[in-house]
Amino acid sequence: MKLPIPPLQLKKRLVQEGLVAPDRFDSLFEEAARKEQNILDILISERVVDRDYLSGLLSSALGVEPANFADRQIDPQTVKLLSEDLARQRQSIVFGKEASGIYDVAMADPSDLETIEFLAQHLKGKVKPFLAMPEDLNRGFSIYGYALGQDFKKLIEENVQASLRSQSKTVEEAAAELPVVAIVNNIMSYGIASRASDIHLEILEDAFLIRYRIDGVLFEAMRLPKVIHSAVAARIKLLSGLKIDEHFKPQDGRFRHQLVDEMVDVRVSVIPTFYGEKVEMRLLETSQKPLSLEELGMSPEVARAVSEDLKKSYGMILSCGPTGSGKTSTLYAFMNILNRPEVNVVTVEDPIEYNMRYVNQTQINPQAGVTFAEGLRSILRQDPNVIMVGEIRDGETADIAVQAALTGHLLLASLHTNDSPTAIPRLFDLGVPPFLAASVLNVIIAQRLVRKICKTCIASYEPGPEVKKIVEGQLAEAGGRPAGNSPKLLYRGKGCKACGMTGYRGRIGIFEVLEVADTMKKLIAAPQFDLDAVRKESRRAGMKTMFEDGLLKAELGLTTIEEVLRVMRE
Repeated sequence: MKLPIPPLQLKKRLVQEGLVAPDRFDSLFEEAARKEQNILDILISERVVDRDYLSGLLSSALGVEPANFADRQIDPQTVKLLSEDLARQRQSIVFGKEASGIYDVAMADPSDLETIEFLAQHLKGKVKPFLAMPEDLNRGFSIYGYALGQDFKKLIEENVQASLRSQSKTVEEAAAELPVVAIVNNIMSYGIASRASDIHLEILEDAFLIRYRIDGVLFEAMRLPKVIHSAVAARIKLLSGLKIDEHFKPQDGRFRHQLVDEMVDVRVSVIPTFYGEKVEMRLLETSQKPLSLEELGMSPEVARAVSEDLKKSYGMILSCGPTGSGKTSTLYAFMNILNRPEVNVVTVEDPIEYNMRYVNQTQINPQAGVTFAEGLRSILRQDPNVIMVGEIRDGETADIAVQAALTGHLLLASLHTNDSPTAIPRLFDLGVPPFLAASVLNVIIAQRLVRKICKTCIASYEPGPEVKKIVEGQLAEAGGRPAGNSPKLLYRGKGCKACGMTGYRGRIGIFEVLEVADTMKKLIAAPQFDLDAVRKESRRAGMKTMFEDGLLKAELGLTTIEEVLRVMRE
């Protein structure tokens, strides 16, 4: 988002209101320029201001009203008065038309007179500008995605019929023909517009199935005639640089897909199945920036504790959870905080998901002999201050990681465990001696991702006795609140156009943070390790379990209790 007022004006307002010292603002502004991030995002991530305050401050400075799309019902037909291409190009969303004929337009920069004049001519009416924060624009752009969803099946079916009428004799010829190209482009475009993280193309006995993973859950989009599957798979192989004529071995590749002004990296995996090849595509936005600790979903208390751990110059910080729980996003958020001119940050990943400026990122390549362990050995010769290991998978990697953390390096890594305490015996299983684990561990963070309630259709309700019983049972198991103290009010989404009638939109993390203080170190290094003793000590020291953190977010209306229970049981 472009800063809609001069930096000096913003600095003056924040200093006058006692929110930041002049020197502090200058250093944050320099950091934003160095990281090529927006100063507004930096101010929010550093907790100088929150988004609502910033929206009000900028609106006041510009003399306009804030758009606040989260509190408005927006008609998709009104939004579509401006094409998606123009809306993205001009960073503007038409969201209303007043009785006088004036159009209400949310703009990233309401002071942009050239854009206001352009929109007035395009809409053939006067324009009233409102300030749009990045989340307002994203919410507006998502409405185009819903419209795309309405047309998706029609577009696909038209091209399927054209493909079936084609005279192509080979799969290679069909893959290059316009109907198949259009089918693949539409599959990709719908996935990007729907905020899907993955696209699954599956061949069944009698159909070709398209599914999307949105906010962590797989949804079936449509079924197509089985006969076109081979041409679509061949087209994706062609884009990914894979062998079109190889059907019996797994293949991996990648390509880039451009949608309007958005570039997306697509990681492709093809495997042979009983009825044919299954294609899986992981979508990675090249422009996506690391999240702040608060944006990840950490409470202010947890964010402060983790920030203190990140100030340490050596030791190990572990991010734990199953596949798809957001561990990599958490590690990237940590690296973004640590990424300063005086710090050398080096990573070994599988794969590199997002490119970070000034961070030296290495991707493993087992075929070339570059494993996590080998990559980590090489990194230690690169004079690093901070090392990020995408995953500790084996004893060799664990051993080198521990030695690195012992010798003056801050090591960030992920580990597959269900909660924070079980990360400790997992390290033992990987061959790390208890006394070394006790020496190097700074903090262990376990997490899950839950779907957020759609802000457009959120509604409160009183939980029934069955829900209260389940919640109280979970709390009793965690040693949390006393019985009879379950939530009196919870929230859920009713389902609307903005969320595709699911009641959910976006995801947020739930966390449990185990600080490895002196008493905990003694328990870890004890001759007879006792996991129950570790759990009790972590609770005594104030650790909230993931369920408790999830319940708090459910009470605040960020997610549903059903979501919290779902991810805890997976």
